[in-house]
Amino acid sequence: MIRVLLVDDQPLLRSGFRALLDVEDDIEVVAEAADGKEGLALTRKYLPDIALIDIQMPVIDGIEATRRIAADPTLARVHVVILTNYGFDEYVFNALRAGAAGFLVKDIVPEDFLHAVRVAARGDALLAPSITRKLIDRYVTEPLHTRADTGLKGLTNRERETVALVAQGLSNDQIAERMVISPMTAKTHINRAMAKLHARDRAQLVVLAYESGLVTPRNR
Repeated sequence: MIRVLLVDDQPLLRSGFRALLDVEDDIEVVAEAADGKEGLALTRKYLPDIALIDIQMPVIDGIEATRRIAADPTLARVHVVILTNYGFDEYVFNALRAGAAGFLVKDIVPEDFLHAVRVAARGDALLAPSITRKLIDRYVTEPLHTRADTGLKGLTNRERETVALVAQGLSNDQIAERMVISPMTAKTHINRAMAKLHARDRAQLVVLAYESGLVTPRNR
């Protein structure tokens, strides 16, 4: 059973999402919150698999709520999915850097919404390659300060190579072809790198790869 927490300050939207989720046999909505502060409290209380969090909310916004969830070791199994009205923008970029597993636009069709919840619950990346490339483009146009504490020294050479390819926007199949390995082996390298780097998902690998200097804009 996939346990979902809904955090949005618009009751009508929460009701709509809940109506879609409640009819699914493998999904349970454990609670609803109307702001980020309440969402944090309910996340700690119910430990959902997925926290669907709106970006712009009163008291504590979605970005800060995401940052606090990502920083709490007791919530390591909670996957935050950001809800937005506008697609990929400055808010989404900052939310992904804060620790979100991905994002969904609120006008998503029901079938895609349900599929996305299941994908996120598996711990798979909820970012299309096109969105990964947009993340990369942001680092090209607005490079951030590099961090030296990302722990990349603990990776094997193959894991480092895999992380670099993820940061270039390649899919598992493309990484496997580039490295002349099977897709399953590519996924294993990615999962091990994520574990060593304490990265929640593929988006965080992209962030870490650029902030550590493993990949730079000229490598694209």
